[in-house]
Amino acid sequence: MKNKYLSFFGNNGKNRKSIYKVVMVICGTLSVILGILGMLLPLLPTTPFLLLAAYCYAKSSKYLHNALLNNRWFGPYIKNYCDGKGITIKHKIYTIVFLWLSIGYTAIFVVSLIWLKLLLFAIAVGVTAHIISIDTYKIDKEKIDDKLHLNET
Repeated sequence: MKNKYLSFFGNNGKNRKSIYKVVMVICGTLSVILGILGMLLPLLPTTPFLLLAAYCYAKSSKYLHNALLNNRWFGPYIKNYCDGKGITIKHKIYTIVFLWLSIGYTAIFVVSLIWLKLLLFAIAVGVTAHIISIDTYKIDKEKIDDKLHLNET
């Protein structure tokens, strides 16, 4: 008689695909959580985690993938970045200001070691340079005007 627990991990490709999908959903969900934390914590990146979440969901769940891409906060950000359009100037300014406020506060009021303060400021300079180097996405005003006019009628 076969052991049902051993056969679950056996050569059955269907079970392996199910396990793969569950693992990918878990990884995608953890990536979204880390991406959200990255919006609040200056040393934790947001974009790589959101891109990883989009990849994991694309491989495992059409529903979660569509939910992420159609999310009002993350969706346009991920789509524009993946399409090579970049990020809006508003997001760049917000990110850089928040980065410098949080790292500046930490370096001045929390950290007492000089080398650690210098390291924090060096990280801030590097992240700022990276954000500035990303293409700036310009919103097409005509498309927005057309959408507004369609909604009025």
